[in-house]
Amino acid sequence: MDQNPYAAPRSRVDSDEVSYEAIEPASRGRRFLNFLIDYVGFILFSMFVGAVVGFTYPPAVYALQDAGTLANYVVGIPVWILYYLSQEALFGRTLGKLVTGTRVVSAAGGTPTFGQLLGRTAARYIPFEPFSFFGSDAVGWHDSLSNTRVIRTRR
Repeated sequence: MDQNPYAAPRSRVDSDEVSYEAIEPASRGRRFLNFLIDYVGFILFSMFVGAVVGFTYPPAVYALQDAGTLANYVVGIPVWILYYLSQEALFGRTLGKLVTGTRVVSAAGGTPTFGQLLGRTAARYIPFEPFSFFGSDAVGWHDSLSNTRVIRTRR
């Protein structure tokens, strides 16, 4: 008897690791479309955050209008991190990935950890990182450094 009769029931869906060869990586075209959709999504999300801040504390909006580039980065980077990290941590995909039928997985094919998603989001700030997709495969630096991949979920 190799199974514990007192163990909780398990299904095959619970299996967190999937062979990476068994899943189809997202193409460069889908990855580029993800980038474009997420860029527009980020702009809309930033406008929403700005509207919420403007309605709750209007002097902050006026202060940011007169502030320099550094202040824009101080506000923009956390909003950028919030956009990507919250969606990928909660849903495994961003708005762009939802539209194109792709999702983020660990390199082994399982659910990525929060640390991997945080590293993935931080690696997006590497200069010229969007050009890392011009290599032979559609794996960017934010994928390889965080040990994650983007796969196709719909056929």
